[in-house]
Parts: sequence; C-alpha cells; structure tokens
Amino acid sequence: MPPVLEQVVAGHPHTIGGFRFRFADQHWEWSDEVAALHGYEPGAVRPSTELLLSHKHPEDRNEVAGTLAAAVRDGTAFCSRHRIIDTAGVEHNVLVVGDRLYDDAGATVGATGYYIDLDAGLDEYRQRVLDEAVPELVGARAQIEQAKGALMLVYGISADQAFGVLQWRSQETNTKLRVLAAKLAAALTSLGGGPLQQRTQFDHLLLTIHQHPGPSSV
Repeated sequence: MPPVLEQVVAGHPHTIGGFRFRFADQHWEWSDEVAALHGYEPGAVRPSTELLLSHKHPEDRNEVAGTLAAAVRDGTAFCSRHRIIDTAGVEHNVLVVGDRLYDDAGATVGATGYYIDLDAGLDEYRQRVLDEAVPELVGARAQIEQAKGALMLVYGISADQAFGVLQWRSQETNTKLRVLAAKLAAALTSLGGGPLQQRTQFDHLLLTIHQHPGPSSV
C-alpha cells in the first residue's frame, strides 16, 4: 500500500490516502484515510468497484466508471478529478492520481496511487508553507509557478490546490519543494503523443519526478 500523509492545518485535516487496484479481479485496497473520506471506520467495509462508484456524485459517476473500464481494458494507469458523497451525505472534491502497478515480471497488473481531498484546508496549508519557506521559494518562483500551472491545466484545480499537491509530493518524497518543481517544470518538454498519452505521462511524472535526475539547486 502506498504511504499516506495526514497533516492538520488550522484545525482542518489535509488528507491524502493510498489505494491499490488490481485489474484482473477488480480487487481494491485502500488506506484508513480513504475509508474515512468515504465515511467509513477503518476495516468496516471491503472496498470494491461497485462501492466506490456508489459514492461518486451522480454527475461524475459515468465518467469515472468509463475511466476505470478503460484502465482495466488497456492495462493503463488512471487519474481523475471528481466528487464523492460520503456516508453522511457530505460532498468532497477529490483528485485521484495513480501509476501502474507491476508484478515481479514487470507486467502491468493494476494501479497504485493516492486520493487527495481538495477541500481539506489547502488555503491555510499554503499560507503556513509560505510563511515557513518564503526565502527558499523566492529564488524558485518561476519553476514553481510553471509546475503549478501544469497541475492546474491537467487536473482542473485551483492555484492553491496545485500548490498543496506540490507540497504534498515534496513532503512525501523528502524533496525540497523548489527542487521538485524545477524537475517537474524541466520534464514537461518530454511529454509527447496525443492528449491521452500526455495525461498518462504527466500522472507518472507527478509520482516519480523526485527520482529523476535534474536541477539539484535553483
């Protein structure tokens, strides 16, 4: 299971939870954070495609179902920004970012990644990060803005939410924010193919960019 991160910012949980999805048998695993996001106590339910789809906002359900079906059919990773309704009827905006899951032989057998709660106090989180890191960020503003812009364009999220995603990857990978942003900005030129191929490549970059050689100082 991917590691998870939960930050408490100004009294609000900034929650990121992990998932794993095996294509062949439609087997899901999710972290306690993802369970809580859907309104369940840890271990209270066994996640399934049907259960996940039942929590999708009615206007988003068909699109998410199509995305999952395409992932299973083509053996590709998937990514989606949509709304879910928890067991209490509360609506949450989430970003699901996944990369391919491989078996020991290197074959793609599923997807593994994260649920990001986009409603969880990102404005406060962003301000705290800025207060702590302004001296470092000033020198890397161009790369950070470029990386934020790419996230906003690809996932349809706000500037504050994009900054929160960058900061999450920075903390999750123990990589300085300015270094991570610079690597991501530099790697954007390597994207090729059509829109769908570029989207898949970007999803992979977001989860692996910290491992790429690239600018180590900004």
